[in-house]
Amino acid sequence: MNSTAQGVRARARIEVTAAIKDEARRQLAAEGAAKLSLRAVARALGMASSALYRYFPSRDDLLTALIIDAYDSLGEAAETAEAAHDAGAEAGPVRRWAAVCEAVRAWALAHPHEYALIYGSPVPGYQAPEDTLPAASRVGHVLIGIVRDAHRGLGLAKPRLPAELRPEAVRMAADLAPDLPPEVVAALVAAWAQLFGLVGFELFGQFNRVVEDREVFFRHAVGQLAHGVGLVYPQKGRAGAGETAGEG
Repeated sequence: MNSTAQGVRARARIEVTAAIKDEARRQLAAEGAAKLSLRAVARALGMASSALYRYFPSRDDLLTALIIDAYDSLGEAAETAEAAHDAGAEAGPVRRWAAVCEAVRAWALAHPHEYALIYGSPVPGYQAPEDTLPAASRVGHVLIGIVRDAHRGLGLAKPRLPAELRPEAVRMAADLAPDLPPEVVAALVAAWAQLFGLVGFELFGQFNRVVEDREVFFRHAVGQLAHGVGLVYPQKGRAGAGETAGEG
């Protein structure tokens, strides 16, 4: 087979794979992940089921592809927001942190069914493989990077850490960010969970009749998360007592 024919086949495979994923996303929006069916996807596309299986051998393979795509899309949104603010003349770590958190919220509101796929109820019978981990880690790596930059630059206000939590914090720091203090890493893990909790509560209706101005509330909450991980100047040092890292 010559290179031209191989290129045509490769492009065709890419196009069919994209069409399968698009139809699967439509079914996710209409029926939910638990009811995703390869046969239904094939039927909607006018394909034989046997042909679709050459692209995705099982429902779980298709789900995994959709999950990785969703994590990558979310991660790209976070990375783009952080890069844009990192390049700004007045971009302190708190502003960068807020920009990333706001990008996560904006992505979730624009892609509610994909957000539900990765942060909603587990799909019965499905176990995400390790292949999903690099994509799933992208937002966390961006947040760690912001805190790392502050640690190396202006400094961090080290959060308090209960003695009984220190062994676990030391373990998490060794796994996630060995160059950061364990106190900070424990606070980062909590902030990461709280960020997605805030977004999930808004997206899935738990804030109904509780929080009305959700954008203002979210901005305040993620500012508190930034302070919780130490993104304030130390009381002694280079920045002056009491200033926040986003104000300089």
